[in-house]
Amino acid sequence: MTITMKEVREEIDLLDRELVLLLARRQKCIEMAALVKNDETLIVDKERIEDVISKVTAFGASCGLNQSIAEPLWRKLIELSIEHEFKELAYIKSDN
Repeated sequence: MTITMKEVREEIDLLDRELVLLLARRQKCIEMAALVKNDETLIVDKERIEDVISKVTAFGASCGLNQSIAEPLWRKLIELSIEHEFKELAYIKSDN
């Protein structure tokens, strides 16, 4: 069986759409966390960050995802999520 670059790209496009849906769901959870925490000092939890990284890299490895991709990707995702959570909390507090 021969696969074309067009077919590879179509598969990547499909996966990207699925990833966007999952990331949107994750973002909603971040927004709920801001609402629940309701305190800037509770947003950054270094122990939780390392726990998430550990879980993701272990699961990723079991699925064939290289740690050199998984770890920096999730660290960046967490960094951006924290920034979003701070913004979300500021928005929530400005509404009250």
